[in-house]
Amino acid sequence: MTNELNIKVANAKAHIRSGEFAAARVLVTELLDQSNEHVEALYLLAVCERKLGDHKSALKVLTRLQGIDPMHTHALQETAYNYQALGQTERAIVAFEKAVSINPALHGAWHALAQLSDYPGADEASRQFKWLQSLPPELVSVSSLIHQNKLHKAETLCRQFLKRVPHHPEAMRLLAELGTKFKILDDAEFLLEKCLEFKPNYLRARVDYVEVLQRRQKFDKALAQAKILFDTDPNPSFEVSLGNALQAVGDYSAATRSYRNVIAKQPHNAAVQVALGHALKTSGELAAAINAYQAAYEAQPGFGDAYWSLANLKTYSFSDAEIEAMRSYEDNSDIDDINQVQIRFALGKAYEDRCEYTQSFDYYRRGNELKANELKYDATLINDGLNIQKQHFDKTFFKARSSYGHTAQDPIFIVGLPRAGSTLLEQILASHSQVDGTLELANVISMAHRLNGRHLVGDTPRYPSVLLDLPEQGFINLGQQYIEDTRSHRRGGAFFIDKMPNNFRHIGLIHLMLPNAKIIDARREPMACCFSGFKQLFAEGQEFSYSLETIGEYYCAYVDTMQHWDDVLPGRVLRVQHEDVILDLETQVRRILDYCGLPFEQACVDFHENKRAVRTPSSEQVRQPIYTSGMDQWRNYEEHLEPLKTVLQLVL
Repeated sequence: MTNELNIKVANAKAHIRSGEFAAARVLVTELLDQSNEHVEALYLLAVCERKLGDHKSALKVLTRLQGIDPMHTHALQETAYNYQALGQTERAIVAFEKAVSINPALHGAWHALAQLSDYPGADEASRQFKWLQSLPPELVSVSSLIHQNKLHKAETLCRQFLKRVPHHPEAMRLLAELGTKFKILDDAEFLLEKCLEFKPNYLRARVDYVEVLQRRQKFDKALAQAKILFDTDPNPSFEVSLGNALQAVGDYSAATRSYRNVIAKQPHNAAVQVALGHALKTSGELAAAINAYQAAYEAQPGFGDAYWSLANLKTYSFSDAEIEAMRSYEDNSDIDDINQVQIRFALGKAYEDRCEYTQSFDYYRRGNELKANELKYDATLINDGLNIQKQHFDKTFFKARSSYGHTAQDPIFIVGLPRAGSTLLEQILASHSQVDGTLELANVISMAHRLNGRHLVGDTPRYPSVLLDLPEQGFINLGQQYIEDTRSHRRGGAFFIDKMPNNFRHIGLIHLMLPNAKIIDARREPMACCFSGFKQLFAEGQEFSYSLETIGEYYCAYVDTMQHWDDVLPGRVLRVQHEDVILDLETQVRRILDYCGLPFEQACVDFHENKRAVRTPSSEQVRQPIYTSGMDQWRNYEEHLEPLKTVLQLVL
């Protein structure tokens, strides 16, 4: 059947290329009779309807298609063409803009926008169109395929092009972008570095280079590149990049100056106002951060990031006027999904603070549903990886490799689940004179991605099975690489913290490459932990957290996995229960320090006096003394949490 459908699609495309739209419509209509949600057939039918002049029928088909695939950019472009033909220019512009925001390689959409004389962004659209026109057609196709998430196909086409035209700067940049998409960031860094050796003034590549260096947490190097960008072309966009790089190295004063310079030139740039707010918040200037976030929503009404940033302070109370404004935007169909998600989570927090828990839960639920629909989380790969480790990484496996790894003793890994109290443990340890606090280091996860190779959903992953055959020297090298790559985050302490909760999925790798490192499991009561995660909108990752069922299943998998490590590596991991820390702080501080081989210091008990920058959602909470009011907040929502309770029965 699939082959028959493919033949009909190919024949319909051939008719369209020949201008035989009526014949093509017959074919795709027959195809849809066999498979009524066939996305490509729906798209081709819409094209036929438009070419035959039936724009209203085309729009009905496109509505069906977008119900199945909301991110289908060619469908958005088709929608815009139909609105344009019907004289609905404003709706056409919205559709064109959404299409190019998702897929900037749609030269047809850019061309249409460039030809609208009254369109404010016509000059920029014209520049984008001319840029795409200047590229070899193969590279336009590569870019489009990347934005359609057809990564293997894009990589094959890009590599074929580079064989014919070695060192083509845009081809190298696109191949680096593919490396980033595959999460093999060292490949991306290498390609961009080489690209800039061949063409130092290729600013597109340098912009990407800064971003990759940031993601690899090579912040000093990223700052140097951001300075080159800004010195080459001191435009507001590059000054924002400079501000981001300055913030990443902890120079918040210089970062805020950069953001304020941009705001002086672009007072309605809400995103930069939010970036300024983040810098101020991280450095502890809470009142100024609030002012910046409020300026952001004033600059751009309906800008969800501003409202969520206020909610994410955890200590901010929304006014009646702010709540009313958010409610009006949340009901506005012109506000896109990203902003809708942020506004719904912010409203959830606003009504929680007012003890209106049913209304609060409704907004949290709606925000989570919209976010989950965007992410389409599938637990299969994570569960398969954890099961492989439980099946193969047993006592015999580790006993045979007892001499493996690098001898360094300085890393202290804090693992667990998000919102389980890991930031509190980090703040306690970072208050010790011998311990450097860092940030959420991505090095272990990056190593796992490198070991996994170029992997997409549906592929058979190499990691963690690849660890079964890795030789002793391989683990020594990984440990050495980890120590070298994290050196830039340290400030001279004998020990340093790597707080990345999801590293519990990589304890086997951590143990084999750094057998003397300390590992602390930050554990929190299941209902409290899961619900706290459910009502948190994360900046990235944590895809499992946007449904009560999936977050509960993830918690159960985590507990099961940690039990496995306890069984096969007894005493290797120190479990710290969040509730115990809250109720008996000093006892738990002494217990943690004993495990790490550190002498007791009162500063660890007085952690809230530590003025270090904290970048996680718990930043304001760990600047306060211990308080118990948050331990059972989930009970305010208990009547809504039956699906979570049901999933958690195994661990409650």
